[in-house]
Amino acid sequence: MKLLHDRTALVTGGTSGIGLAAAQRFVAQGAHVFVTGRRQTELDKAAAALGRDATPIQGDGSDLDDLSRIVAAVAERGRGLDVLFANAGGGSFTHLEQLTPDHFDRTFDINVRGTVFTVQKALAVLNDGASILLTGSTSASRGIAAFGVYAASKAALSSFARTWAAGLSERRIRVNTVVPGPTDTPGLRGLAPHPDQASGLLDQLAAGVPLGRLGTTDEIANAVLFLASDQSSFVTGSELFADGGEVHL
Repeated sequence: MKLLHDRTALVTGGTSGIGLAAAQRFVAQGAHVFVTGRRQTELDKAAAALGRDATPIQGDGSDLDDLSRIVAAVAERGRGLDVLFANAGGGSFTHLEQLTPDHFDRTFDINVRGTVFTVQKALAVLNDGASILLTGSTSASRGIAAFGVYAASKAALSSFARTWAAGLSERRIRVNTVVPGPTDTPGLRGLAPHPDQASGLLDQLAAGVPLGRLGTTDEIANAVLFLASDQSSFVTGSELFADGGEVHL
């Protein structure tokens, strides 16, 4: 039997990269997947790739009204939610000297505030025994110049995951964080100051990985699927590093 047979999942930020790869894996393993994204064009492309077992919903994870509308759509289907992959997020390089309140607020609004209230609002539709997954980052465990605000936002999520795992254990809801290392995604390429510099940035990041390469979105989706499914039924409050050894070696 498929690992997510007859289950319902929600993937935020699911129009590209890790989110889309995870949504595709969920569908392949038998789930009906609600997938969200801010831009309708990208959302339409993702919906076409996912097929009839996916429901696209346009929305911004940092907008509370959008979150309410997304959760209402899940509730309307009447099956509750078995997997929540709160994946929406982003960041950019900014040195401390150039840091502005707007940059700080924008990063924490998307990565922390958006995730916190995504989980809070989803509690109403989460089935007992559900799995909540957050997307962390190896930057939260390392010192990367000019990436401090993003790293701090991801460290905050790991802390929230442990707190929620304790608080939701009576409902048998598991909460875990998947921690990707450098992974070849549009978001990672977008960190380069100019598109022509993207290849150089990727090569530089790959050089810092003990396995000598970047991860793929399919490899991270494998880790996400493990945490989403009953294969990880005794795992909660943990961080699963899918990082090619970047942090611990």
